[in-house]
Amino acid sequence: QVQLVESGGGLVQPGGSLRLSCAASGSIFSINAMGWYRQAPGKQRELVAAITSGGNTNYADSVKSRFTISRDNAKNTVYLQMNSLKPEDTAVYYCNADVLPYGSRWWIDHWGQGTQVTVSS
Repeated sequence: QVQLVESGGGLVQPGGSLRLSCAASGSIFSINAMGWYRQAPGKQRELVAAITSGGNTNYADSVKSRFTISRDNAKNTVYLQMNSLKPEDTAVYYCNADVLPYGSRWWIDHWGQGTQVTVSS
């Protein structure tokens, strides 16, 4: 059993910053890519940023130069530093990880429960 637990969401004014964290725990042999997605009301879930185990990163155009994704492989944790936040960044943010459990031959996609980020004055 693998769990992803997110933290760090909340209410922030436009131009402010937040840092999201997501810790993976359980029967984990290895984790490949980790990432953050978001879903705003009435919209589809979209990729925000992703990072491989080797540190290669990928960002949505809308967040480039404002958001930074990083990870601590020893702690099975991924972070999202969000700066210069805009009202359109308001969404539920979900953590995602591609996990190889102990004893398994298959990589399994796991999701966190989501954390609300609201950008409003």
